Amino acid sequence: MKRIHLTTAAMLALLSMLTTSCIGGTSKKDAQAEETEEEPLPQRYESDDLPPAADELFDDFVYYFASNEQLQRRRTAFPIAMKEGKNVTMIEQEQWVMDSLFMSKGEYVLIFDKPEEREQMNDTTVNKVVVEKLFLSADSMTQYQFERMEGRWNLCEIRKRPMNGHPNAAFLKFYQQFASDSAFQANSLADEIAFSGADPDDDFAQMDGFITPDSWEAFAPELPQDSIFHIDYGSHDARSKTKLFVICGISNGLEMELTFQQKRGKWRLTRLTE
Repeated sequence: MKRIHLTTAAMLALLSMLTTSCIGGTSKKDAQAEETEEEPLPQRYESDDLPPAADELFDDFVYYFASNEQLQRRRTAFPIAMKEGKNVTMIEQEQWVMDSLFMSKGEYVLIFDKPEEREQMNDTTVNKVVVEKLFLSADSMTQYQFERMEGRWNLCEIRKRPMNGHPNAAFLKFYQQFASDSAFQANSLADEIAFSGADPDDDFAQMDGFITPDSWEAFAPELPQDSIFHIDYGSHDARSKTKLFVICGISNGLEMELTFQQKRGKWRLTRLTE
């Protein structure tokens, strides 16, 4: 897997989390990290304590927001509306329950139509981002709408909606079956899958080349199922024939990228990068 380059803000937030990986089980590096004691993240922040980068980049800010209750209360626009169909419930500050978002799950995903869209994560002009909890099996989702107002990120609205309203609904339906049905997964592989990552026969070696469906079992990663957290930076094309599905680990700063291509109406995995 590739290492994500986090800014100082994100690295500080990571100190409060367990050092175990939810992607592919516990590795030797994870076990070593568990033995290293680190200073815990402070339980309370004053607004001036947040480094400027935490409000410049949503990717940094959301770690703080999801890991600290006092900060979360200060950065939620109360009373906040929770919308479900035509029903709107206004939640006051005293009714709010800490929501750790993807922290408890240990990972989140990003879905892009092309590699260039990754730059949105480093774009300081982005002012709206949606964190989505997608219940793939239940065909429903909860969306947390964040906006940056006067230079400060805030949670502004929560929406509960059916999954068919998602711009990537068709692809996500495919992914849910791909991740949970081994026979379907085997039938959804390209004839050759470009691969870059660890050699399954040698923990200390890297591989770059191609794998074929008959050897897929040795390389197949553990994929999130049923429910996933997705961070949506707002650029997506439902007509795109390419989807980059990126799984980002939280405690270990690692990532895995699966590339899917649609041909003649059928999605196939064409690349795996660890």
